[in-house]
Amino acid sequence: MYAMKYMSKQICIEKGAVKNVIKEIQILADLDFPFLVNMWYTFQDQEDMFVVVDLLLGGDLRYHIQHNVRFSEASLRLYLAQMGLALDYLYTKHILHRDIKPDNLIFDEAGNVFLTDFNVAAVLLDNKLATEVSGTKPYMAPEVFQTGLKEIPGYSYAADWWSLGVTIFELARCRRPFDIGSHLSLADCLSAIRSGNVHYPSAASPELRSVLMSLLEQDPGLRLSSLQMLRSHSFMRGLDWPGVLAKTVKPVFAPPKHQLNCDPTYELEEMIIESKPLHKKKKRLAKLADKCAVEDTPMSKALNELNTRFLTFNRDRVASAAPAELGNASGAIGSNSQNLNASTERQKSLSSSKIASQAAGESNSRPSVIAGRSGARSCSSPTPVQIK
Repeated sequence: MYAMKYMSKQICIEKGAVKNVIKEIQILADLDFPFLVNMWYTFQDQEDMFVVVDLLLGGDLRYHIQHNVRFSEASLRLYLAQMGLALDYLYTKHILHRDIKPDNLIFDEAGNVFLTDFNVAAVLLDNKLATEVSGTKPYMAPEVFQTGLKEIPGYSYAADWWSLGVTIFELARCRRPFDIGSHLSLADCLSAIRSGNVHYPSAASPELRSVLMSLLEQDPGLRLSSLQMLRSHSFMRGLDWPGVLAKTVKPVFAPPKHQLNCDPTYELEEMIIESKPLHKKKKRLAKLADKCAVEDTPMSKALNELNTRFLTFNRDRVASAAPAELGNASGAIGSNSQNLNASTERQKSLSSSKIASQAAGESNSRPSVIAGRSGARSCSSPTPVQIK
């Protein structure tokens, strides 16, 4: 089974989102790791862009927080390890995620967590710094705000570890460590961090409190910000790192399997208000082709440019040409780790051509794919921002 999101080209152009969409697809095409939501196929027609990714049915961390799930320290230790491995892999690819938060950590049915949403990610080559204020304010590191206020020239990979620290703190205490809302200015956000008196969970072990303090260190140079530092911390003592990477360490918490682990209200609203449903696409595409052939407008030119820039991707072909990489993770956790191949682990049988034909309304067979218009977001979730 796959998940498929489809994005209206016209809406992306009108909202100035084309650059981020193209960049995200280019980034995902180069990633393949056990704790990322990996991309399998991309394709397009005249109306929409389609992105097919791993299907995870456990819901995101935000949903379970809102439903009063209490996570044990053993669970927090596993999530830290899984995300630490993911961040270490992204580091080998020179990628700064910039939007780590409960909304972007998704469970599989067993209770493992996966990182998704690379919409505001940055590629940092040649030791360059990130200079845009991007992310979700309550989870953004102080150096990101300092960059926006011109106090420092930029920030780097340690910012993602701060965001992970805020997320783990929220799981432990059911609230974030700093009183920061999306409405606050950059200066007010930074002031809240600098003057904030963090109240750590009263029932937390000294080891959990210590690792949270290390992740929430305001100086990025002193912050816990690497897999090596995480592995050596006392909170992670005794963890079977090869087992974590191989997903043989059984999670303490597993999402309920006989219910929707998401709020169906938002999905239902989208289905009701969707003005261009997929099952009517074939007729629309025929009309659109005739219309585009005679029009010469700014929108038609922008659409033509987008059609040219869009990257068509097929992971099956990539996997057959070269084995998928796991970065330095296997080496980092010791010589006893299993030699995993992420592509082999997730064998898929659905071809991109079959998905494309279904999306265009040319097949009556039901594919192993769940489709949804991109853009749905819980109303209670903090919204990511990007300021150049």
